[in-house]
Amino acid sequence: MIIELQNAALTYQAADGEVEALGGVSFSMEEGEFCSIVGPSGCGKSTLLGAIAGLERLSGGSIFLDGTEITGPSPLIGFMPQRDQLFPWRNIWDNVTLGLSIRRQNTPQRQDAVRALLDRYGLSAFAGKRPGQLSGGMRQRCALIRTLATEPRILLLDEPCSALDYQTRLSVTDHISRIIREQGKTALLVTHDISEAVSMSDRVIVLTHRPATVKAVFDMGPLKSLTPMERRDSPLFPGYFNSIWKELDVHGT
Repeated sequence: MIIELQNAALTYQAADGEVEALGGVSFSMEEGEFCSIVGPSGCGKSTLLGAIAGLERLSGGSIFLDGTEITGPSPLIGFMPQRDQLFPWRNIWDNVTLGLSIRRQNTPQRQDAVRALLDRYGLSAFAGKRPGQLSGGMRQRCALIRTLATEPRILLLDEPCSALDYQTRLSVTDHISRIIREQGKTALLVTHDISEAVSMSDRVIVLTHRPATVKAVFDMGPLKSLTPMERRDSPLFPGYFNSIWKELDVHGT
């Protein structure tokens, strides 16, 4: 196992008192696996992702990366937030190599690897452009390449397609899934979109209302060999969607 959560609990201080966000979350992931987390709005999905990234301190329990407890940010973990967060005054090349510059890893070898990623995923012709000259889908691909540039073993994705329109989301989820699988990365996606989770993941983890615990885990089984678009066209897709929807308990009943 590359990631293991053992009764991860987290309580934080809000303006009106303490908030128990995570009530003891336990699950594990194998290397190269793509999992998604879904749950009711406000249940602590993004908080959980922040804890795995080492950005949030647990109140109880533990999270392990390759058997070592996570106590802070790790260079082995790449985080892709909801917005692409590309700097508008920097061109695409300077944006996707920003992490390398910050870590003082902007070597010719790493630059060659980034050029290969831009070329492979149809963005090399836009390296000199500014983010405002690219479509939303292209910007998200650039954000993913920026995350991959530092060569993390694990990718954490916090609703990376939530700001996109429906048609663009379909295309971008297909691209993101393909890029992550081709690069052989372990990935954990937080999303409020059940269709997105089913179309991209090996497993879908359903959380309860806050304080969150794991309510159910769904293995995508025969869908795993299909692309996101092929999964959406599969006759098996509605069954997985409906099963997860029933467990999601969005109304708190």
